[in-house]
Amino acid sequence: MSAEMDRVLELIAEHHIEFIDLKTIDLVGRLHHITLPLREGTLDSLMEQGVGFDGSSFGFAKVESSDMVQKPDLSTIQIDLFRDRPTLTCFTNVFLTDEKRSRFPQDVRWVARHAEELLKSLGIADGTHWGPELEYYIFSQVEFDTRTSASYYKVDHAEEFFQNAYHACSPFDLYDDFRDESCRLLEQAGIPVKYHHHEVGERGQQEIEMLFMPLLQTADAITLAKYILFSQAAENGLEVTFMPKPMYQQAGSGLHVHQFLTKAGQNIFFKEGEYANFSETGLYYIGGLLKHAAALAAFTNPSTNSYKRLVPGFEAPVALTYSQANRSSCIRIPRYVYDAKETRMEYRPSDATANPYLMLAAMLMAGIDGIVNKIDPRAEGFGPFDGNVFADKSLQFLPRDLAEALDALEADNEWLRRDGVFPESLINQWIKTKREEVHAIATMPHPFEYKMYFHR
Repeated sequence: MSAEMDRVLELIAEHHIEFIDLKTIDLVGRLHHITLPLREGTLDSLMEQGVGFDGSSFGFAKVESSDMVQKPDLSTIQIDLFRDRPTLTCFTNVFLTDEKRSRFPQDVRWVARHAEELLKSLGIADGTHWGPELEYYIFSQVEFDTRTSASYYKVDHAEEFFQNAYHACSPFDLYDDFRDESCRLLEQAGIPVKYHHHEVGERGQQEIEMLFMPLLQTADAITLAKYILFSQAAENGLEVTFMPKPMYQQAGSGLHVHQFLTKAGQNIFFKEGEYANFSETGLYYIGGLLKHAAALAAFTNPSTNSYKRLVPGFEAPVALTYSQANRSSCIRIPRYVYDAKETRMEYRPSDATANPYLMLAAMLMAGIDGIVNKIDPRAEGFGPFDGNVFADKSLQFLPRDLAEALDALEADNEWLRRDGVFPESLINQWIKTKREEVHAIATMPHPFEYKMYFHR
């Protein structure tokens, strides 16, 4: 019996567990679950045979070939904090229904694991470290609907600052106790929190930053954190949203990701005396991210709403540059970091409408391509650039909308397909799914269009 199974049996005995809940993430990042009563033999059956499900409903496969199997990943087992009956919960791995029960290559958790394995097999590094900053809004009440003859949204917010609300203090920060409880729940769920604070948005914007974790664990943590925050808000009669731009003329919400690589315990991004103490390998990693940033945006900013946040001329990170302090650059090397062990870069465009498994895996694949092909960001004209990026007409910028990002992904995806990490079928399905979203928005009249055009 494995150590993981021993731990599960201890939890069952200690907490008198009655159910086991299997959570699976679909292609676009939504969380699904199925719950089984826990009887004698249930765990053995789950580990051997798994549970069948319709992969077409997850965006994974066509209806005519959609039978798939999910099995528990016992390393992720824990107590579900929001179920009335004692329930274990875990993430799953997805398998095909062939004779070998092969891993489904488009399973997003498998893609994330495969990317890390590729990094190791190439001898570049043996450890990845990711620190996400989760930004979101808390609202009192939200209403929205779209029909053939009506389309609207209405947001009620308890907070209303009339100035920059960054790090606003109590009693004006109304949700500091809420964030305290959020962080307690996150820590209880095994997610290490660095800190929390009020963000810039004057109508209820928040931030929780996590400590560094490996890639797959980080993607799991982001997914679980969203589940916890949604559930906590529901219990408190509040609404939480991770939309990049939920309100007009308010700060957008991103999912900035700090990242570095280690080999034999040493940070391979560090070299004392260079610009920002960044090594040549680290610069090549940056070069890969910026070289493929337009295509990468299809995974890091995969919603039509994403590009309402990424508007040039503001603090939004839209310039394909790197720097130490310029927050309009896509990549920032934090100037406040003095510890060689945590020398890192921060990728700033991404947002939480992304599927975190595909987002992080795509970032790593871009960085790997930069290192393998020695893509020097200085030679490519990406910086370093610590000045006003909008004053330099030669600089390049991120795509202006999702359609443009999808065009870029169609033209530039070989780096994702290295060693089969991102199957071509996954990329094609992603593009197809996202183009349907673009079409849906493009053909729906917007309420603001009535204000501009109805009486012309």
